[in-house]
This record gives sequence, C-alpha cells and structure tokens, in this order.
Amino acid sequence: MSDRQILQAMSGLMAGMFVSILAGTVVANALPRIIADLGASQSSYTWVVTAELLAMTATVPLWGKLADLYNQKLLLQISLGLFVVGSLLAGFSQDVGLLIFSRVAQGIGAGGLTALAQVVMAAIIPPRRLGKYAGLFGAVFAVGTVAGPLIGGVLVDTSWLGWRWCFFIGVPFALLAIVLLQRTLKLPTTRREVKIDYLGAFLIVAGVCALLIWVSLAGNSFDWASWQTAALTGGGVVLLAAAVLVESRVSEPIIPLGIFRNRTVTLTTVASLFVGLAMFGGTVFLSQYFQISLGKSPTVAGLMSLPMIMGLLVSSTVAGQFISKTGRWKAFLVAGGVLMTAGLGLLSTIGAETHFGLLSLYMAVMGVGVGMLMQNLVLAAQNDVPASELGAATSVLSFFRSLGGTVGTSVLGAILANRVAAEMSKGLQEAGVAAGGGSAGHGAVPDMTTLPAPIREIVEHAYGVATGELFLVATPFALLALVAVLFVKEKPLKTTSGMERLAEESAAAAQNTKTDPPRTPAGTPAEPAETT
Repeated sequence: MSDRQILQAMSGLMAGMFVSILAGTVVANALPRIIADLGASQSSYTWVVTAELLAMTATVPLWGKLADLYNQKLLLQISLGLFVVGSLLAGFSQDVGLLIFSRVAQGIGAGGLTALAQVVMAAIIPPRRLGKYAGLFGAVFAVGTVAGPLIGGVLVDTSWLGWRWCFFIGVPFALLAIVLLQRTLKLPTTRREVKIDYLGAFLIVAGVCALLIWVSLAGNSFDWASWQTAALTGGGVVLLAAAVLVESRVSEPIIPLGIFRNRTVTLTTVASLFVGLAMFGGTVFLSQYFQISLGKSPTVAGLMSLPMIMGLLVSSTVAGQFISKTGRWKAFLVAGGVLMTAGLGLLSTIGAETHFGLLSLYMAVMGVGVGMLMQNLVLAAQNDVPASELGAATSVLSFFRSLGGTVGTSVLGAILANRVAAEMSKGLQEAGVAAGGGSAGHGAVPDMTTLPAPIREIVEHAYGVATGELFLVATPFALLALVAVLFVKEKPLKTTSGMERLAEESAAAAQNTKTDPPRTPAGTPAEPAETT
C-alpha cells in the first residue's frame, strides 16, 4: 500500500482513537466539579476513573482474540457503538451510580478501540514503516489529550452547557469514525471455523475484576486485613488459576500461554504493566491537584497540562521517524524509561507552593519519556511474533498496560484519600477546628469556592503534599519498567505487513501439508484416507 492509501485507511482508526482518548481527558478537569455536584466522595472520584479502566482492561484480551477470528472493521464499529451508548448514559446521569455504570460501557468500547486499532495497523503496515505511522497516532493521542482538558474546562465553566456536555461531545466524533471506517478501511474477512473460549473469557474477567475491586475498596470501605480482603483476593486468585488451566487446554485460548515463551513479548508485557501503573496512576490526579491545591479553574488546569502533552507529542513523532529511517528502536525504549523515571522522581517534590515553571519542566521530562516508551513497546512485540498471533500479542500488551493503570489508579487513589484526610486532620487541629467539621471531613471532594480562606489553605496544602507522595510511590515502578526494557533484545524490523506475512505463513503451511504426508506414531507414512 502507498502512503496515501495507508493514510486513507487509517483516517477512521485515528478518528476512533481520538474519541476514546477524548472520553478520558475531557472528563479529567470536569471530575472535581461533577463529584461535588453529585455530592459524591473521594472514593467515587476514583471509581469514575477506575470503572472505565477496569472494563477496558478486562475486555481487551477478548477483543484481541476476536480480531484474530472475525472481521476487524466490524469489531471496531461495534466498539464505537458501545462507546456511544455509554457516553449518552453518562451525559444523562442523575447520580454517581449510573455515572459509574455508564463508564463501564464506555470502557468496554474503549477496550475494543485500544486493542483493534493497533492490530489493524500491524496488519496493513510493515514494522519497518510502522514507526512513522505510530508517530502519527502519537500525535492524535497528544491532540486528543491536549484538546480534551481544554474542551472539558470550557464546557464546565460555561453555565449554559455544563459538565454533561463533556460526555455528549464525543458522540458525533464516534459516529464520524464509524462512517470513515466503512468508507476507507478495506480488510479481508478470514472465513474459518472458530471456537470462542467463553469459559476462559469469563474466568479472566471475573478474576481480574475481583482483584481490582479489592484494590479499589480496601483501606476505604473495609480494612486491608479483613474477611472481605480474604474473600476477594482468594476468589480472584482461584479464578485466575482456573483461567490458566482452561487456557492451557482449549484449542482457541483467549490469551495463548505459549506466546510468553517469546522473550520479547514477556519483557515488553512486564514493561507495559509498570508503564501503565506509573503513568496512569501518577497522572490521573494531576487535574485535581491543579484545581484544588493550586486553586485553578478547569480551563486553566487544562492549559497547565500542555508541557507534558507537548513532550509526549514531540518525542513520539520524532522517535517514530527515526525508527522508520534507521530500523533501530531499543535506544528509544531505554531513553524513554530513563526520562519517565526521572520525570516521576522530580514530580514527587511538588507541593502547593511549587512554581509553574518547575512544574512544567518536570511534566515535560515525564511526557518525553512516555512518548518514547509506550508505543514502541508494542512495535517491538509485534515485530517478533508470527502474523497469526498479532492480535493476541497486541491485546496482551494493551491488557497489562491497562491493568497497571487500573491498579495504579485504585491504589494511589486510596493513598491520596488517606493522606489528604491525615494532613487535613493535622492542619485543622493546629488551627483549632474540629476535624469532622468540613465538607471534606467525611471523605467528600471539597468545593473550594465555598470554603473560608483559612480552611482553604489547609485543604490546598493537604492535596499538594498527598499528590507529591503519589509520584514518589509511582517512581519505583517506572524504574522496574526500565530494568525490563534493558533486557529486551533488539531485532531488525520486518519489511512486510501483517497481511503479507499471514499469507506467506498460510502458503508455507499448505505446502508442508502437501509435501509431508501424515505419519503414524511409529513414524511411517499413514495410508491415504478413503473418500466418500
């Protein structure tokens, strides 16, 4: 395919990715206002983020397996349709329960987009040329991430629109993506007998959900050492152990365990897990820090995230161009790991009085590291597996990155809530005010506009200290991602696309079947089968 044909085929993919990115980022600056408006708690704040990540994480392997069996364009359109339904439900939510449920629907759709977009890219673009187009996807990611908070801030600050339009605004983009995919993306449908491992899918989803629910609620709704902890962790481990047993025996597993015999896949999967934990867990609460600790409006909070996004945009685009030109990719993975670790370490020093110049520098360093690392981990894995396993390998990496993000968001959200409560109690006692007397005393996210100046200063200090501590906790996980990347062996990038490689593999398999007659256990050629 020529560059023009590839760009035409990718237009719907990029529109779909823009929609899924916009869904998360447009809500980021609106969440403090949404939670305060619905009268919900800090735990609910975390759950609105976690619900989408959990649903996306749990369904990514299933979408990846379906991509190896069914028409990928149709699957993309179905995932976009689910996203539209979830967005409409979220926009009409009257309580936080329905909002969290709608985010689950959005997460299922986003899981399809996350897994399938990269699978389709690998199918139509050779790995040697993929770096350049991965850079374009990085640019779409950056634009969606930049535009989302700005749009969300403007919508929240505009009285005649409000936060509900943060969900409605993605609907026309999703419908446009469905139309573009229908018109521009031409993929062959492989007709073959399929067997969906429904039992394995159920066990994986149930096991992951049990552990993530435990991580989200432990220390908040119940103690870490409690019967609820024992039930959720024990049940989750048993379900996942049963899933491993089932996956090792079925003919069409959701996650082929044999794929982990590939060293590159295993190491990039481990790195993706820690990248998701450090990146999602460390940055999802930045908007709350801008608005509560620094006292900025949602619109200004969106502008303040620009250094991190611009760093990600520039590094992903430039790294993609260099990789396509030279074929060398490991140096970018290592440099990305170093910069992401350094950026998180620097961000661990922030507080309520941090100057925006320093904050911008720290965010830019982390953004450059994430831009070099995240997409190129997928490229390294896709380059080192057979074409028939592209869907499984891509979904495995996406699954573990999302899993890391969900665990990171849940754990760090619990740490943030406990640390904020402790700091506020300390500050209120020093000020001679009863700890339970404020709106935040019961775990609610405070509405800063209603607080008197002395209490507001205590709240700002508490959120500043707690946010810095989150980045300190996230830094070691970024270091572990760097260690995993160091052991990845660099291999030359292939120059054929996934569809071409799949055709070659199928032809080779057919040729072997013709030339090598089936053999009996004793090693002698078997008698030809009778035909009827």
